[in-house]
Amino acid sequence: MKNIILIGFMGVGKGTVARALAKNYDYYAIDTDDLIESLENRKIKKIFETDGEPYFRDLERKTAAWLAENVQNAVISTGGGFFRQKQLHEIGTVVLLDSSFEAILKRIKEHPNAKNKLAKRPLFSTPEKAKAIYEEREKEYREVADLIIDVENRTPEDVAKEIHQKMKDRR
Repeated sequence: MKNIILIGFMGVGKGTVARALAKNYDYYAIDTDDLIESLENRKIKKIFETDGEPYFRDLERKTAAWLAENVQNAVISTGGGFFRQKQLHEIGTVVLLDSSFEAILKRIKEHPNAKNKLAKRPLFSTPEKAKAIYEEREKEYREVADLIIDVENRTPEDVAKEIHQKMKDRR
């Protein structure tokens, strides 16, 4: 079975949807940021602070190469910039989880663990900067996506069901 790669802006629900797919269908859930943190034995935030973005992007390249070579039958949630990896389509089918910026911000703020969610995403401390990045990436996300799934005002289970059905239809 081919991998599913979930892309989209930070906070759109990639990890949550990946877990819903793994729970309800025959997939393993993998998170690229978790893989990188395990590889480095430190948090993404610390990697950026200590070694900078170019170093982190190199870790993403290594992770993408490893996934393409070694992983099958997985749903892979990615960091917000992972979609720029050249071998993305070698890894699997690219699915954009699509939502407006306002809905993403609302989703994060209304989460029961909102304080930690916001702390994990320092960009959201300045929503104007986050929105500028969202607007810059929105077109790029659409260009690399094989499937685009609207996630606004939907449950993760409903989104997972739609992705699963569309993957079956593609076979």
